[in-house]
Amino acid sequence: MIKIEHIGIAVKNLDEANKIYKKLLGTGSYKTEAVESENVMTSFFKVGENKIELLEATSDQSAIHKFIEKRGEGIHHIAFDVSDIYLEMERLKNEGFILLNEIPKIGADNKLVCFVHPKNTTGVLIELCQSKNQ
Repeated sequence: MIKIEHIGIAVKNLDEANKIYKKLLGTGSYKTEAVESENVMTSFFKVGENKIELLEATSDQSAIHKFIEKRGEGIHHIAFDVSDIYLEMERLKNEGFILLNEIPKIGADNKLVCFVHPKNTTGVLIELCQSKNQ
């Protein structure tokens, strides 16, 4: 794993959350994007070398909707940048971690992504990210 790529925050209302984070960080969102496969709308903020991703559910079937119903708004996941997502997935499987998808999915911000089950990571959902351009 190379670095923390972003921190994902589940929100009920993306427009309202964008206003809060713009005031908090002193800069606006640089990108919004729908991720149809996950039923979410995302908004990204740059904070130094790192990013904050706000996630709003676009369907009751979204994992974000279910997360907010159960836990409320807040940190949903921590994403790590990896150089080879396939090798990293294999390494983690060999270490006994449970992956939530067998092959990488297409995620937001031009990334291939895979999630690691929080049961194996002290309750924190981990996302692996690799730029599709690599």
